[in-house]
Amino acid sequence: MNSILIVEDDKDIALALGTRLRAAGFTVVNAYDALTGVSHGVKLTPDLVLLDLMMPAGGGLRVAERLRAIGATATVPIIFLTASRDQELRDRAMAFGPHAFIQKPYDPEALIAAVKSALGIVEAPRDLHGTAPVETP
Repeated sequence: MNSILIVEDDKDIALALGTRLRAAGFTVVNAYDALTGVSHGVKLTPDLVLLDLMMPAGGGLRVAERLRAIGATATVPIIFLTASRDQELRDRAMAFGPHAFIQKPYDPEALIAAVKSALGIVEAPRDLHGTAPVETP
């Protein structure tokens, strides 16, 4: 089971994200500030980091910088989650090679799709009724 570290200072948003990701089958760990985010990242080496850009005490760019500088987390995919529309901030974040930017308020289906894409999860094609196709001999 893939593990996701959510680094988000808004506890309501973090809990909502965690609920959606758990329902999709992921293991989730929350960090509510930059320092804890880096600490959990180093200790747990998650499969993906979902990272808020705008946080007090360091912010998402600082977390990304620290995680990229540590061997065990240097290549962990990052998806930035942000309410900011500041293009300069996004341009600075691009230096960390994020897999995606998710704009708040976010579309839950787009979020799950971005997470699965970042983790290389490919789902089996489904028929029009939402069931997996049946193979015939």
